[in-house]
Amino acid sequence: MSESHSTIMYQPEIETLSRDEIRALQLKKLKKQVAWTYSRVDWYRQKMDEMGVSPDDIKTLEDVRKLPFTDKSVLRDTYPFGLFGVPLDEVVRLHASSGTTGKPIVVGYNNHDLDVWRDCIARLAQMAGVVPSDRVQMAFGYGMFTGGFGLHYGCEHLGCMVIPASSGNTQRQLMMINDYQSTVLVATPSYAMHICEYGEKHGFDWSKSSLRIGLFGGEPCPPALKQEIESRMHIICTDNYGLTEVMGPGVSGECLASRDMQHIAEDHFLWEIVDPKTGEPLPEGVPGELVLTPLDKQAFPVLRYRTHDLTMVTTEPCECGRTHARMKKVRTRTDDMLIIRGTNVFPSQVEDILAQIDGVSPHYRIEVDNETGLDRMVIMVELLPEAFSDSFNEMDAFRKKIAQKLKQTMLVASEVKLIEPGGIERSFGKTKHVIDKRK
Repeated sequence: MSESHSTIMYQPEIETLSRDEIRALQLKKLKKQVAWTYSRVDWYRQKMDEMGVSPDDIKTLEDVRKLPFTDKSVLRDTYPFGLFGVPLDEVVRLHASSGTTGKPIVVGYNNHDLDVWRDCIARLAQMAGVVPSDRVQMAFGYGMFTGGFGLHYGCEHLGCMVIPASSGNTQRQLMMINDYQSTVLVATPSYAMHICEYGEKHGFDWSKSSLRIGLFGGEPCPPALKQEIESRMHIICTDNYGLTEVMGPGVSGECLASRDMQHIAEDHFLWEIVDPKTGEPLPEGVPGELVLTPLDKQAFPVLRYRTHDLTMVTTEPCECGRTHARMKKVRTRTDDMLIIRGTNVFPSQVEDILAQIDGVSPHYRIEVDNETGLDRMVIMVELLPEAFSDSFNEMDAFRKKIAQKLKQTMLVASEVKLIEPGGIERSFGKTKHVIDKRK
């Protein structure tokens, strides 16, 4: 075990508990959390009464399966404050989802919740190699989105200098990196890539930059994009995971020893992996839908939240010395799936195929319509400068090659359009890869 992997821990006494100690702690907290939620939230009390289950029925961790699932529809039906577990005058912060598909999800925090959140963020930041002497440039957007304030206060709690740059104004981001000697960049991976490209176009020498770590979140980071950012910006990029409904970022984070996995903060979150169709539990190591029960939420307690994120979890020991379970990085969601002429297609499949083709950038967009009565999928693929040619025949042959590779894997034909370098719009927030225009 290397020294760099093993020594930087924010809470070593918690992060190295044995599996038995973790489970005992989780059970103690689960019992308390269920009792708190039952006594304070009408929706859960009514639902549990209907199911014939009470807090006294929680005797083992497996008994969590007796509790009702919670999903986004419940949060929307009880909008805005129906699931709150404390009086509103005890709530010191509100956050909300973007609400792009209906009413936003509104969540609240009391002082206890914010203390837990700060600890979770400080832990994942330290896991990624961030130390108190770092200067953290926050290029997440601030506002109702949990990412900006979550990472801000967590890194500040760790002792870092936090620079609240917010997203956008890329020229100013470069000036801040240069003038303030920022060492950590917090951003969505797509915006980090945009900062990288903008800097290259304007003569910024990333090999001499003060930056050393990228803390990414807000959207999945495909391996090809991560590798490209690391090589071009000369930094180590790490991902973290969370969602507004259970806290925000801080549910899990990537250590430097296990680059495709993220340690779950098991002292604060009880995880389950279930079959997305039946809701039945799946064995450890089998991919399925992640279900989370926060164990330390007071203002907005939720039980068995169905994330719709697909992953797998292992409790095998990690080289870094941490004992908390690791989840595979989330790249697909059950509601990301497109059904094209009866065939299931995930955007991550497109990412993986394009990553294997030389000359293609990590930027793409999928548009689906059925104007002719049949589903039609158009995939816009952005080229790297070295792959772009003035020869129509060369470009058309390349386009057909990409279309053939996509069809071989996805088993459904698509129309491929080649886009010139930089032609696909960059996003300051979450990148929208799919536009479904079907009626």
